[in-house]
Amino acid sequence: MFFVYLLKSEVNGKSYVGSTSMEVEKRLKQHNIGSNKCTKANSPFKLVYYESFVCKTDAILREKFYKTGVGKQIKKLILDSFMRV
Repeated sequence: MFFVYLLKSEVNGKSYVGSTSMEVEKRLKQHNIGSNKCTKANSPFKLVYYESFVCKTDAILREKFYKTGVGKQIKKLILDSFMRV
């Protein structure tokens, strides 16, 4: 199983999108202990949303989509709606 996930920094509100083949909660812990140089300065993070995929290629394409113009707008809608809950 492969996952695409959205994180939000509890420090400054910045968001991060990533993909992984490991359990999402385990990957979140790695981000929060600083093992990823791209997110280290903005940790700790809160897991906001994730999607699961059978195919690695589909997960990578979905991650790339969230980094496009339209994808960023959808990501913002997801983050806004899940952070209100």
